[in-house]
Amino acid sequence: MQDQATLPQADAGTHIPAGVHAETVTEVQHYTDRLFRFRITRPPAFRFRSGEFVMIGLPNAERPVYRAYSIASPSWDEEIEFYSIKVPDGPLTEHLQRIRPGDTLLMRKKSTGTLVLDALLPGKRVYMFSTGTGIAPFASLIRDPETYEKFDEVILTHTCREVAELAYGQELVKNLMEDPLVGELARGRLRHYPTVTREPFPVMGRITDLMASGRLFADLGVPPIGPGEDRGMICGSMAMLRDTRDMLEGYGLIEGSNAQPGSFVVERAFVD
Repeated sequence: MQDQATLPQADAGTHIPAGVHAETVTEVQHYTDRLFRFRITRPPAFRFRSGEFVMIGLPNAERPVYRAYSIASPSWDEEIEFYSIKVPDGPLTEHLQRIRPGDTLLMRKKSTGTLVLDALLPGKRVYMFSTGTGIAPFASLIRDPETYEKFDEVILTHTCREVAELAYGQELVKNLMEDPLVGELARGRLRHYPTVTREPFPVMGRITDLMASGRLFADLGVPPIGPGEDRGMICGSMAMLRDTRDMLEGYGLIEGSNAQPGSFVVERAFVD
């Protein structure tokens, strides 16, 4: 296991592969023993659409390991934010969880992904269904003014196993309401619906069960999902993606893509 002190910084002895940006970690915040967020400097020429992901790695090997990470900051942000799990034996996250401000992080130059507004047809409300660190692309989208230009209502659901794992999303929404750029747009239109599966909490259960029982819609005071007004975006575990996609298709929604917009989209890029 590599010690924190040996994580390389960008100096003359650091190997920086061709075709990547070498950026500096500016901030790290740990929420639990499994979850943390971090921010890095943004290359001046780097452009992305809110909701996209990028491949990142560390300069700790001749051939660095890269993994897909959703960008959690909006497209207008001067820095780039990520939200990550900590995996003890993960090829990347084993080392990534020990980064500190000043360390160097590698980022490939092209972003991509399907969780973008361009892949959705116009509608009244958009549901953003997330579990765990799957909230990351929605952290980008709910902070983007374009989201509120395209939808009257934005419903962010976030399901975690334990109450402490909701902290990032709760902090995110609280700070957003006070944001000088987006706060006024989000107030009264962004609905945050956190749920927990393994500890007592005001709303307990998997989001698909809460949809099937009708509780989600009753709690929010909205009609059941329908293809006329509702759009969906899904990011989470493989099982959650499958089950939520099946439910949305059961409501009559059609999966879209960058090439052919539809009434819901799914992200399938994961971090190990």
